[in-house]
Amino acid sequence: MKLSDAATIKTNFPNAHFWLVRRGSKSQCGKPVREFNPEHIGLKVTRTDMLLPDYLFYSLQHIHQQRMWEPLANGTLALVNIKVSQVRNIELLPQ
Repeated sequence: MKLSDAATIKTNFPNAHFWLVRRGSKSQCGKPVREFNPEHIGLKVTRTDMLLPDYLFYSLQHIHQQRMWEPLANGTLALVNIKVSQVRNIELLPQ
């Protein structure tokens, strides 16, 4: 099961539960934040019977702290970005 099956994920999403930094330095990309920015990737959990928004926030915070986004960040300069499709394809439950 992918994250996109349990949440709506898109940019410029002011009604999201929280956002991921989409563009910045390698250390900032993928960082979960609670402040809206149209450039960030918004996540709103639609299947609360499976996943709580706060649990997802802290899970993605753990992923960011483990630097799992750094190898996935695209760009050749100091300014890199992650793709919405990369966030949508996060596996929640392994097959």
